[in-house]
Amino acid sequence: MSSSILEDNVASEETPGSKFFPPFTPTPALEAEADKRLAQFPEDQKRSAVLPLLHFVQHHHGFISAEAIDWVAGRLGIEPIKVLEVVTFYPGFRQSAPGKFHIRVCRTLSCAMGGSHELMDKICELTGIDRSHADSHHHPVTVSPCGKWSVEFAECLASCGTAPVCLVNDDFHEGVAADKAQSLLDQYDSAPSAEH
Repeated sequence: MSSSILEDNVASEETPGSKFFPPFTPTPALEAEADKRLAQFPEDQKRSAVLPLLHFVQHHHGFISAEAIDWVAGRLGIEPIKVLEVVTFYPGFRQSAPGKFHIRVCRTLSCAMGGSHELMDKICELTGIDRSHADSHHHPVTVSPCGKWSVEFAECLASCGTAPVCLVNDDFHEGVAADKAQSLLDQYDSAPSAEH
């Protein structure tokens, strides 16, 4: 039986990083956050909470799965396709599990001139990541075979004077030339249990 276009676009591909993210399940904390966000909008404008809910889900669950899309749609009283439209429009939302440590390398002009492409190449070399099939919008995240690392290029991370810059999960790093890539990875490789 063939799947529909909606099912194809909602399905979250399995990645090596999936082992670090349990399947999506609405928790009491998630339900409480949804209640809090929904209370900020008039009853007839609940769908305006779609972005805050999606950000919260991704921050706590790593990515936006099909189950998360259905849950957000249910909380907002809208069709899942309306949530999917938002998820697929904004490249900051991921539909597949990243690595335990997700690295976003800035690629805008200052960082590109400062060596961000060389930094990305070095990180990929050190982690075994093959970006040959990366797609800058639909599938920008590439995960290492072990699932521990993932990378993607990001647009301006707002520190042009300290290029090249990157984020590892939510940690900001400035002046990370390619020859500093190993020491950057070492900071996380030796961390006992960092939160995503």
